[in-house]
Amino acid sequence: MPVSEKKKALQGNDSHGRDTVPRMSTTEASRVHFRTCNLCEAMCGLRIELKGERITSIRGDDEDPFSRGHVCPKALALEDLHEDPDRLRHPLRRTATGWEQVSWNEAVDEAARKLHAVQEAHGKDAVATYLGNPNVHNLGNMVFAPALVKTLRSRNRFSATSVDQLPHQLVSYAMFGHQLLIPIPDLDHTKHLLVLGANPLASNGSLMTAPDIRARLRALQERGGKLVVVDPRRTETAAIADTHVFIRPGTDALLLLALVHVALVEHSPRPNHLSARMEGLDAVKALVRDFPPERAARHTGVSVEVIRGLARDFITSESAVCYGRMGLSTQPFGSLCQWLINVLNIATGNLDRRGGAMFTQPAFDIVGGPRAMGLGRGSLGRWKSRVRGLPEFGGELPSAVMAEEMLTPGDGRIRALVTLAGNPVLSTPNGAQLERALAGLDFMVSLDPYLNETTRHAHLILPPVSPLERGHYDVAFHVLAVRNTAKYSPPLFEPAPDAHEDWQTTLELQHRLENLRRGRPSLRKTLLHQALRRLGPERLLDIGLRMGPHGAHFNPLRQGMSLAKLRASPHGVDLGPLQPCLPGRLQTKDRRIHLAPEVLTADLRRLSDTFPASTATDVETGDERLLLIGRRHLRDNNSWMHNVQGLVKGKPRCTLMMHPEDAARLGLADGMDAVVTSRVGEVTVPVAVTGDIMPGVVSLPHGYGHRREGTGQRIAAEHAGISHNDLTDELAVDVPSGNAAFNGTPVRVKPAEAPRATATPAA
Repeated sequence: MPVSEKKKALQGNDSHGRDTVPRMSTTEASRVHFRTCNLCEAMCGLRIELKGERITSIRGDDEDPFSRGHVCPKALALEDLHEDPDRLRHPLRRTATGWEQVSWNEAVDEAARKLHAVQEAHGKDAVATYLGNPNVHNLGNMVFAPALVKTLRSRNRFSATSVDQLPHQLVSYAMFGHQLLIPIPDLDHTKHLLVLGANPLASNGSLMTAPDIRARLRALQERGGKLVVVDPRRTETAAIADTHVFIRPGTDALLLLALVHVALVEHSPRPNHLSARMEGLDAVKALVRDFPPERAARHTGVSVEVIRGLARDFITSESAVCYGRMGLSTQPFGSLCQWLINVLNIATGNLDRRGGAMFTQPAFDIVGGPRAMGLGRGSLGRWKSRVRGLPEFGGELPSAVMAEEMLTPGDGRIRALVTLAGNPVLSTPNGAQLERALAGLDFMVSLDPYLNETTRHAHLILPPVSPLERGHYDVAFHVLAVRNTAKYSPPLFEPAPDAHEDWQTTLELQHRLENLRRGRPSLRKTLLHQALRRLGPERLLDIGLRMGPHGAHFNPLRQGMSLAKLRASPHGVDLGPLQPCLPGRLQTKDRRIHLAPEVLTADLRRLSDTFPASTATDVETGDERLLLIGRRHLRDNNSWMHNVQGLVKGKPRCTLMMHPEDAARLGLADGMDAVVTSRVGEVTVPVAVTGDIMPGVVSLPHGYGHRREGTGQRIAAEHAGISHNDLTDELAVDVPSGNAAFNGTPVRVKPAEAPRATATPAA
């Protein structure tokens, strides 16, 4: 997929200190660079051709053993992001008259002093941290950012995890003993794939890293397999499925309970090599007796016959795997959904089995490797949020409480914030409330390449180099891939002499905070700081590779994985398909699979209270509210790629999808503006009338809303759209995990020209 040559010869620096002159090499020799695209989870291999310092083409790498030449439109944006004149190149300080450029030393010193001062005056919990989605695509931040967060010693830690995949991690921790021991569909070998609340053709396979997902799904069907999608919208994935079933948002747990009921109560669980390692199967069987297909049909909108057909096809398939993602995780019963998916896979004998749900054995093993190389196993409820009492998980509190912890007076109130590559104003619930909270902070510092809807509130912005100016290895996504591979990408361009990588900034900030807390430099800490600065992320990566399941374990006589081996293999190394690896990979203390963790089974009472066996749904009782769900497009990636012209051009995508029956009832037509109102806010957005969404449901895309003043992303502002999270409710969460429950938000819709009615807060 060639990219035309771009000559962006803008002169000088703009008012935000952005260097708009591309650096050119003194030579015009042509060369080819191979790397992994780091703009989404798919890990597609790229072949980048250059002439001097100018990129002349970006296309898929045919020799990459994982992506096999596939690439999606986002890969082309790497050049645009690198050259973007809106991308910040120098530290900025906010003043009364605007932004001013400052030196790195001055900026990091000021950040450390002011963060320390807030903690000295108000306690350690007065400083909070928020880590955004791009951090997981960044080798340096994956290795070094946790140390900065730990140095602050604050319990107010937040990240994009709790507006995304936290239920997966909670369930894996409770059942398998580690938050990242997440079962992955053996997509390349299964005969039956049941997909709930996921659209891998748009996401490229979230928590199921699978480049060229369309070809992989086509191969599934060509070998006689079946693809079944259950979703309130006929997504791009549903459009190619053998079967698509509409379901009412927020009721997936009932459907899954019915499927498990059929598998365990009406059939017998399929025995396999893990039967002796299971704890709690009888307890699960007793619990699901009260949830037959007839009960699920009353609330889900899926008939009894269809439910039994789904169960029968899954149970009788030669191999099968159930997979659920964002649409399930970000609803009020997200943890129950992810738990029941695992139970269904286990009850039908499809866990740790070819064609079922399996576990990776990555070269850099952050699950089973040495503790220093990986993330913690997880934790739950060691402390709770100050205002609402939501539980900690893995050292973090749910992002849904972040604003209230800033706005509510009292001891422990958040008064300062550090953000790393995050835009929570657009990506967390009730973004308008968070905006108000950020405006009242005593101090805020952001490590971010853009002046966006969140960082515009910062007092200091410390921008990193571009993705093409740093080395790359996917620490997290190799753990979530449908095949075991490994690949390192060296930097394509040399950064400017005064530029900093993210990890360098976090390391310097951490060191200065430690010195301020002690009141004087520590010789031991100074030596450690100097050693880490010399090592950098690449040498730490090398240690992890050598100590991993495919490494040499420091034995020079044994050939094994190392950074040198990856450098010598620019297309990547194929480590083979997923293999059965249980019980050896289990991290529970008793090395058993816990099928009925109390934190999950206890939540069935809340589900029963919400959906009683003998009561009709809101839709059946005439409730006029519609249920709002999100959606994703292949060219979107949350909020941070809307400043690329090639990705936002074309027909506007920020529209409210609505079924023709609902549109006719409300007096709306395709293209008309509608006012959408929820408990927390109101937006006006054009309507897209389509039969691809079920009646009673409307859909808005995630990540738009670039209308805020004071930002510095000109292309994004021209394609602003409205923010889905100006409507979502911070009070709606999945109770066991605290994960935000975006999907199924009740809203009222009316034509924009109609007289505005007063919104009545939902109970």
